[in-house]
Amino acid sequence: MTDYNELTPYKDAINQCVRCGACQAHCPVYDQARQEGAVARGKLALAKALLEESVTIDSRLEEDVSLCLMCGSCVVKCPNKVPTDKIVGAMRREISNRKGLSLTGKTVAALTGHPPLLKALVKTADVLSPVLFKKVPQTSGLRLRFPVSGHAQRTLPAVASKNLFTELPEFIQGRPDKPVVGLFAGCAITYIYPKIGVAMASLLNHLGYSVFTPRTQGCCGIPARSTGDTKLIEQLNRTNLEAFKAHEVAYIITGCASCHSGIGETDPNSTEEQADFAGKVREIHQFLYQEGLADTLAALPTTKERTRITYHDPCHLKTKGIINEPRALLQSLPNTHYEEMENSDLCCGLGGSFSAHHYAYSKAIGQRKVAGIKASKAELLATACPGCMLQLQDSINHAMLNVQTIHILELISKALALDQKWK
Repeated sequence: MTDYNELTPYKDAINQCVRCGACQAHCPVYDQARQEGAVARGKLALAKALLEESVTIDSRLEEDVSLCLMCGSCVVKCPNKVPTDKIVGAMRREISNRKGLSLTGKTVAALTGHPPLLKALVKTADVLSPVLFKKVPQTSGLRLRFPVSGHAQRTLPAVASKNLFTELPEFIQGRPDKPVVGLFAGCAITYIYPKIGVAMASLLNHLGYSVFTPRTQGCCGIPARSTGDTKLIEQLNRTNLEAFKAHEVAYIITGCASCHSGIGETDPNSTEEQADFAGKVREIHQFLYQEGLADTLAALPTTKERTRITYHDPCHLKTKGIINEPRALLQSLPNTHYEEMENSDLCCGLGGSFSAHHYAYSKAIGQRKVAGIKASKAELLATACPGCMLQLQDSINHAMLNVQTIHILELISKALALDQKWK
C-alpha cells in the first residue's frame, strides 16, 4: 500500500454508490462513448478498486478516468449525492502521483503555473496569428482555426492585443460607505476576453465598491484539477491566498463559472485559511441581482428594435443552483428580447482539459446545443462563463449559424453605458 491515497477521504462517499444508474441518463460523455467506464457508477467502481489497490493503473484505466467532464450533472441526479466529480479529481491526482503527469498535464502546468510564460505566449500568438492560424469566415463569429494535430477543425477567438492587467488599474476607489471587493479574473478573462473583466470592474465600481484586482493572482486551479496535478493545485492555492492579502476585501467576485468553482470550493485537505478564502467568493450575477441591478435595468428606457438573445447554463453554476439570477438580469435588459432555448442546461463539452484531450467527444457534445440555439432564433447566445463562450462558439461555427456568444456582463455594461472613470 502507498503511504497516502488521494481517495482515502472519499472512502465513505464511494461506498454510497448503489449502482442504480440514475447518472447514466445525464452523463454527456456516456451519451457519446456508450461504455460503462465513462459513466459515474463505472468511475466509482474504479475508484474503489484504486483505493483498495486491487487494480493496476494501465492505459485502459487511465482512458476511462479521463472520460469525464467533471461537470457535476451526475451529482445533481444521484439519489445519494455521491460527489463523483470530486472523486474523479482525486483519482486523477492518485494516478499522477503514481505515474507522473500526462503530456496534457505537463502543458497545463507549464502554462497555468507560470503566468509570465502564459503572458509571453499570448503576446506571441497575437503577433503571429496571421501566420499560425487559418482564417475562417468573418460571419462565423470566431476567426481562427487551431493548427494542432487532432484539433484542425477547432476554431478559436482572435487573441486580445492587451491583457486585463494592462486595461485595469490594480485598485479602483469606490464610495467610502462601501467595502473593498476583490476581482478574481481567471486566465480566460485576463488573456482572451479582457473586456469581460473591464465590465466586471465597471459594474462593481458603479455600485460604489472599491475594486482590488491583484496582479499576482493566478489560475483558479480547474485545469490542474482536471489533469490531477496535486503540486500545481497547492501552488495556485498559495498564490491566490497571498495575492488577495494586500487589501482587506469583503468579497472575492468571479465572472467565470469555472473560476467560481475553482476558488470557491474546498476539499477534505483544505486549511482553515483556504476555507475562509472560499467563504468570501461570490458569483457576480448572483451578487448583482442581490444588489437590485435587475430592477435598475428594467427601469431603463427601451426602443422598438430589440436584439433577440438566449442563455446557456454553465455547469459550474447550474450545479450550485445559480440558475434564476443570470436569467433575471438578461430578461431585465432594455432593447432585448429574451427567448429561453431548449436544452439550455446541457453541458457545452469543454470540461477543463477534457476538450484538449478528447476534442472529438467535446465537439460531439457541443453539437447537442445547436438545435436549441437554432430554434431560439437568437442573434446572441449569452452565458456566464468565458470557457463556455469559447466552446459554444466553436459549435456554432461548425453549424454555420449566424450567432455570436457574449458574456452577460458585456450586455449589462453596454445597457448602463458605464463610464470607465479610471481611464
